[in-house]
Amino acid sequence: MLTPEAITTALKAVKYPGFSRDIVSFGLVKDVAINGGAVSVALQLTSANPEAAAAIQTASEAVLRGLPGVERVTVEVRQPAGAPGQPGGGNPWANQNRVPGVRRIVAVASGKGGVGKSTVSVNLACSLARLGSAVGLLDCDIYGPSIPLMMGLRQRPTLSEQEKLVPPLNYGVKLMSIGFLLEDDQPVIWRGPMITKTIQQFLFAVEWGDLDYLLVDLPPGTGDAQLSLCQTVPLDGGVIVTTPQEASVGVVRKGMAMFEKVNVPILGIVENMSYFTAPDGTRVEIFGHGGGRGEAARKGVAFLGEIPLFTAIREGGDRGVPVVMGEPDSAAARAFAAIAETLQRGT
Repeated sequence: MLTPEAITTALKAVKYPGFSRDIVSFGLVKDVAINGGAVSVALQLTSANPEAAAAIQTASEAVLRGLPGVERVTVEVRQPAGAPGQPGGGNPWANQNRVPGVRRIVAVASGKGGVGKSTVSVNLACSLARLGSAVGLLDCDIYGPSIPLMMGLRQRPTLSEQEKLVPPLNYGVKLMSIGFLLEDDQPVIWRGPMITKTIQQFLFAVEWGDLDYLLVDLPPGTGDAQLSLCQTVPLDGGVIVTTPQEASVGVVRKGMAMFEKVNVPILGIVENMSYFTAPDGTRVEIFGHGGGRGEAARKGVAFLGEIPLFTAIREGGDRGVPVVMGEPDSAAARAFAAIAETLQRGT
């Protein structure tokens, strides 16, 4: 018998173009209806790319027609307003452009500060580079940039012959941050339009070259930096960082809701500061445990992994040597490496 569950399961065979993940895990299947042998499906894409829409529609129709009992198939593919052939050209998302040479842009986000989002960003970037990917890391925290410190680099970017900023390189990762352009302890006192302009320049006036991943370290919350990024480029996904306690997970839900509103697929949740192992081997769950895994299950997204509370992680960030580079065989580094491997397989 045809059921919505059977239809959804069948659609897991349809991969998003350029990714190894399917359209169901990306949350693109929004509505399934069955009327006898007639099946209709509504898909909400995150990109205005007409080629991707056509490929997904064709693949979905083929999969559904192969199901026993299906006589007629209708697949509606919705795209952001302003996409070719759609109304709404004035929609702010319609002016998105891909960054030349960058295959995937992944935002690392959190609903609140203090959850170790930048720590996850730098170690994830270095782990992906160690796995052989070409990686860039963009620090979009304009008011409180921490990537220069955590990546152990203070040099100013140079200019190319095309008068673009050449991103400094460390640990195999190309880097850009407002911190490279400021004197030590110089504050940034800007209104929203300046934030928007800076982020646009960091995306398109930087010579990123060919990258498999451009990770974007976002500031906490859902403000100017997040909206500017989503309006400027189509994001290929977001990684959400939380700590286990409800105070963090509750705010993280707002960050996830923001991504959903702007049609950005959530690649998964990372639970940072998950637990502490005492010298005698006792596991101490200082902030509780399981909040990240539970929220991932509730939202139907991937749980990418747990990062224990290790002194070596904090020390590495303070010294400018991410733990995956300074102590690659440690338990802390292995935790980050496992998350990078999961992310690499899924994208």
